Order: sequence, then C-alpha cells, then structure tokens
Amino acid sequence: MMVRIYHNPRCSKSRQTLALIEEKGITPDVIAYLDTPPTPQELAGILDMLGMKPEDILRKKEAKEEGIADLHGEELIEALCAHPRAIERPIVVNGNKAALGRPPESVLEIL
Repeated sequence: MMVRIYHNPRCSKSRQTLALIEEKGITPDVIAYLDTPPTPQELAGILDMLGMKPEDILRKKEAKEEGIADLHGEELIEALCAHPRAIERPIVVNGNKAALGRPPESVLEIL
C-alpha cells in the first residue's frame, strides 16, 4: 500500500511526521496540499477515514482569515479545498486508514 502525506514543508509537525514515516523505512507519496489541494470528494473520503467532521480539521485562525470559519458540512469541505491553508496538517493516509499527525506519533497506528 502507498502511504500518502498531505504535507506543508513550512510546518514543524508536518516535517516531524514525514521524518517519522521515513524512519520506519517508508517512502510516502508527499502531497504538497497547499499547491495541490484535495478535491471535495477526496477530502470527504479522508474525513470518513479519520472519523472526523470538517470542523475537526479546521485551523481556526486561518479559517477566520479566509472567511470560512462559520461554514459547516459539505459547504465547509468545498471551502477547505478552495482555501487549503485552513486544513489542519499533516494528514497521513495508508490504504483505507488515515491519521492526523498531531502529535506526529499518532500516525504510527496506521503504518
């Protein structure tokens, strides 16, 4: 199975999570999600794997700055894809499992 990481190289938690994956001998597919955001369908699938709602992966400050802080459900999913800097990072996907890398060690259970 291919491990994917939705990665922001400027984020320390994202860098730590990527390093942790690589320390396990895994070379993940690194998706620079700020440049290549997920589609609404992809994000909805990731949320299902995480067992979370879109509000659960919302970076509050960035969402407020982008004017999307008061949205919910599908409307918020669409807005997050249009404004990916408001998506909490990193997110790691392995097959049909996903984990939010906060803390980075939380991704170990899906590797």
